Amino acid sequence: MRGTPKAMRLHIGLFGRRNVGKSSLLNAITRQQVSIVSDFAGTTTDPVEKPMELLPLGPVLFIDTAGLDDVGALGRLRTDRTRAVFDRVDLGVIVCEAGQWQPFEEEILAELQRRDVPVVAVFNKSDLAEPALELVETLTQKQVRVVSTAAAEGRGILEFRQALLDSAPADFVENPAILGDLVGPGEMAVLVVPIDKEAPKGRLILPQVQSIRDLLDSDAYCMVTKERELRDALNQLKRPPKLVVTDSQAFLKVAADTPRDIPLTSFSILFARYRGDLVTQVAGALAIDALKPGDRVLIAESCSHHPIADDIGRVKIPRWLTQYVGGKLEFDTVQGHDFAMDLSPYKLVIHCGACVTNRRAMLSRLLKCRQAGVPVTNYGLAIAFSLGIFERALEPFPAALELVRAKTGEHKQLL
Repeated sequence: MRGTPKAMRLHIGLFGRRNVGKSSLLNAITRQQVSIVSDFAGTTTDPVEKPMELLPLGPVLFIDTAGLDDVGALGRLRTDRTRAVFDRVDLGVIVCEAGQWQPFEEEILAELQRRDVPVVAVFNKSDLAEPALELVETLTQKQVRVVSTAAAEGRGILEFRQALLDSAPADFVENPAILGDLVGPGEMAVLVVPIDKEAPKGRLILPQVQSIRDLLDSDAYCMVTKERELRDALNQLKRPPKLVVTDSQAFLKVAADTPRDIPLTSFSILFARYRGDLVTQVAGALAIDALKPGDRVLIAESCSHHPIADDIGRVKIPRWLTQYVGGKLEFDTVQGHDFAMDLSPYKLVIHCGACVTNRRAMLSRLLKCRQAGVPVTNYGLAIAFSLGIFERALEPFPAALELVRAKTGEHKQLL
């Protein structure tokens, strides 16, 4: 399970004041010296991530954060990094000592519950004191699971582990399909995988690998080919495939070589649904029509890859959008966990497929865009729209296609 991508792991965040035992708790449950512990407050500075397998739940990612009560200029930077973790946790753990549950901890609880994140409250150092019964009852009424531990001595760790298993979100236990609901048992999907400058040497990129695994889990068949061999590959099949999925950058070539009666989409569009909200991002793509020369567009990438000469986010998408708009646009780029604090200057946000982040983080970004009133879409949708094959790329998704036709008033397919 150590090789499981972070994006597929349940993200568990440890929050609380300085020196309440967050790092000791992480070390105890992982049985490793993951985080440095000491009697000095503020030992943990940047968030520390530790992947592990939490049976029977599966692969998880623990995130040990700096104390939210840190002070000073450097302390504010640390707490800013900690607060950014709220955006990507699937399960929150509030660590405190008995008798110290105060408005500070209530604020953390409110922040997590505002995001619909399930919460476990851990009263650490229970060898010194236990939480009041009234407090435990109050937290239980708020749907918070309460556990007492003495992490430094290894006490209460099994109970903490069970609380995590019981509190895991149902949508994580029942992961949505990438392709399994589109291509059934015994049916065929053809995956078009260009081998170009952006393809990693000797391996496939994560969305391609995950799509293959999802098809195998669904008892479906899978053929993988490059775009230049697609037409010949389709001719060798005894019956048409249920679906063709391509890298978005090869849309035009693949659309030309795929018979019109075979549904077509892209890996990026599949991940708009798998990692986020497809309908929201389809609506965002429609906002491309309203762009004018001089407008600012934010390009957001979840990973921190080294850009190449013909980079999709920095070169290709800006070029296609500029051609579509008919004038120069202004583009800004953010990478990794960074995201624009102020979205008001932008007319559109275009996000990558988010294959290396988790769904919670992507939904948080979609929410921020919605709150700012800025349309948001993703790479595949923006490319399909700007190249004129938007409706065809959405045919496998009736709800999204209906939105497009309702917005445009057109009921004919774009070829």
